[in-house]
Amino acid sequence: MPSDSPPPQPFGKRRLFSGIQPTGDLHIGNWLGAVRNWVDLTKDYEAIYSIVNYHSITIDYDPSQMPQRILDTATMVMACGVTPDSGARLFVQSAVPEHTELSWILSSVTPMGELSRMVQFKDKSQQHAQNINAGLFAYPVLQTADIILYKATAVPVGEDQVQHLELAREIVRGFNRRFGQVFPEPQPVLTRARRILGLDGEAKMSKSKNNTVTLHEDPDTMWEKLRVAKTDPARKRLKDPGDPDVCNVFSLHEFFTDDAQREELTSGCRSASIGCVDCKKVLWNGMRDTLAPIRERYLELKESPSTVREFLESSAEDCRSLARETMAEVREAMGIGPWSNPQ
Repeated sequence: MPSDSPPPQPFGKRRLFSGIQPTGDLHIGNWLGAVRNWVDLTKDYEAIYSIVNYHSITIDYDPSQMPQRILDTATMVMACGVTPDSGARLFVQSAVPEHTELSWILSSVTPMGELSRMVQFKDKSQQHAQNINAGLFAYPVLQTADIILYKATAVPVGEDQVQHLELAREIVRGFNRRFGQVFPEPQPVLTRARRILGLDGEAKMSKSKNNTVTLHEDPDTMWEKLRVAKTDPARKRLKDPGDPDVCNVFSLHEFFTDDAQREELTSGCRSASIGCVDCKKVLWNGMRDTLAPIRERYLELKESPSTVREFLESSAEDCRSLARETMAEVREAMGIGPWSNPQ
């Protein structure tokens, strides 16, 4: 959608924002689709990452479990490589109250018609039909606030989030037209693994669908899950030739198996010279070896929760400073403050 306002001025070093919900146990879909990319992006961007716990309360949850879910999620993100040494910040969304303040402000320039067209809202409404709330509807507004509160110009997204980012850009344009050029329009940085299906081969990998392999899975449990994972439906018997292009399990070889082995597996599958179990064993070996260092670091950090908490708090302190600067500019542009010391 074309912009009706002048292009935003540069805001200095390129800043990137992304968030992840506190599910507790991160799985390979989270890693391939987001967190692995987060680590790589710290080399080129000033990266700000958040455990977005406000987003997670739009569906039913157990409040007594939420603190541990937040801590476990942060622990795994750090185990994957988002650490103080990486130069990134990692904080809990609710530790910076300006997220919700800006979200309320942005709701005044967000068309309800645009929100009602969000595919994710329609999907979530079907999944959680007993609790279709205003927060679920306005989810993309808070998502926009998360990004532009830090004037981030880049957002790593999978294909299922492109629509939300385009709405974020529309909200920015609406705010800037009305109140002046305050925010840059965030640009998408598409991830390599755009959408990872679960082991059932039917839906996106999700803890709620019980179709995941978690990053800290022990090798034996990992194999038990892979052993029964859905493959090419045409391969009912060992002698039936298969098509790797339609096999969900085979698609994971791209990330865990080297090129030479993939070529051998492709030929063996098409000629029926190898079976699906053999193919899964190769994948299991690759997964086990690739994820072993992450699992080891995760178990170490689990024994030292203070290390995780210190990183979360120091990051939150930095982000609160950035957020206060942005909100002071927003309030001035809107003519709503500061009233504590009127001029």
